[in-house]
Amino acid sequence: MSETAWLLSRFEEQRPQLRAVAYRMLGSLAEADDALQDAWVRVSRAGADDVENLGAWMTTIVARVCLNMLRSRNVRKEEPLEARLPDPIVTPEGAAEPEEEAVLADSVGLALQIVLDTLSPSERLAFVLHDMFDLPFEEIAPMVGKSTDAARQLASRARRRVKGAEPSAPEPDAIRQRAVVNAFFAAARGGDLASLIALLHPDVVLRVDLSPSRPSASRVVRGAEAVAQQARIGANPVATIHPALVNGAAGAVITLEGRPHVLMAFTVAEGRIVEIDIIGDSERVESVAAAVLAG
Repeated sequence: MSETAWLLSRFEEQRPQLRAVAYRMLGSLAEADDALQDAWVRVSRAGADDVENLGAWMTTIVARVCLNMLRSRNVRKEEPLEARLPDPIVTPEGAAEPEEEAVLADSVGLALQIVLDTLSPSERLAFVLHDMFDLPFEEIAPMVGKSTDAARQLASRARRRVKGAEPSAPEPDAIRQRAVVNAFFAAARGGDLASLIALLHPDVVLRVDLSPSRPSASRVVRGAEAVAQQARIGANPVATIHPALVNGAAGAVITLEGRPHVLMAFTVAEGRIVEIDIIGDSERVESVAAAVLAG
């Protein structure tokens, strides 16, 4: 076996972990796959003659590629919308692929991915690599061009942002999540405003991401009554609801006359919905929810 073939075999062994790192960093499976392709080119060119820990070395290369992509994204100022949602991982209930399970490990739901998108590139790298993947700050510091102490401060600052924005104590039981989500759809279709309000946390947040088709229409709605009104208005009696898992939590793909319409993700805590995230671009829904639509 040639050295390149051997190195490719080791890279493929690490792919699930590397893809998980890239997804946490970028919030997009398509971009994560692009990052891995770029990282493989760098790995193959560098060779691994003097590398003691291949996994850590490859993780470092992937992280550097992702950091460059995030910095480039910030320079271009892509879609500076509060309602912009990262690409979710959408699977039929109980049918996640092994690579998807690796990406979804540690209960990293869509709510956390949304919070990660608010961090600076350096904060995100420090937090993801240290808090999620246990890389030491001594290895993180050179990636961001900082001292070890400064890298530790980046992660600490990110950690405070995450704790302040992420919903508290999300419901871990999939059956209870689904029961709340089903009740929400039933109330919305029945126009039952009181039941909708009862299912929603008083401070519930609804994000509707319609970009790139209608970026100006993307919006954030806050509060149980306002969100309930939106749900009642938006309910379509002829739409078909396909239950799905969105980043491991209860969600749904909605189709109209067999065509993708919207994707809905829910965060449930203590029996009530605390966040609803909607992707309303049909082409994007078709792309991210292909596994559900194919069924």
